[in-house]
Amino acid sequence: MPRTPQSPRQATDIRQASLVEAALLQAAQRSPADITTGDLAAAVGITQGAVFRHFPSKDAIWLAALDWVSENLMERLNAAVQARQSDSAGFDPLAALQDVFIAHVDFVIAHPGVPRVVFQELQHAQETALKVAVQNLMQRYRALVMGLLESAQANDLLAPKTDLPSAALLFLGSIQGLVMQSLISGPVQAIAVQAPGVFAIYVRGIARQETS
Repeated sequence: MPRTPQSPRQATDIRQASLVEAALLQAAQRSPADITTGDLAAAVGITQGAVFRHFPSKDAIWLAALDWVSENLMERLNAAVQARQSDSAGFDPLAALQDVFIAHVDFVIAHPGVPRVVFQELQHAQETALKVAVQNLMQRYRALVMGLLESAQANDLLAPKTDLPSAALLFLGSIQGLVMQSLISGPVQAIAVQAPGVFAIYVRGIARQETS
């Protein structure tokens, strides 16, 4: 059966996706700043000049990579919440928060280059398109966490006078701390073992304590 020819737009989309994938794979092994368009061209089997037929600059590749991260990470986190919302036993926002925490850890393990890209962009003093993309992702993430915390508070699951913005900040900081430790000390897979214990400590700090 003859193969249906790809349209130029389809071919471009496929090549762009391949370059984004190559960028994130290489970022797992070294600093994104050290990755050249020549490296990416070699990884996907095209010439360096061909890279610029699909992206106008290296920054545009990283911006596309961050867009991919944003959409795929948020899709995974929202799916974790939706799975809890469909639970016949009723929605438990703190259990959903734990599922979000673990889903993020699993995403980092599957794509270990992502933290290097994100942390590098946040180090820039100036506002760049890449830094803004990271900030937008963090805003979406924070809104998701705040929604779960507000639901937990409405259901009287949190300790009295819990500061929700601070609780959201601590949630994100706990994950970022785990990821940073993996970048410093060893294999990223180690955070899968550490994550449940870290979340347990976090939730004990914000959950309402049962009184006897």
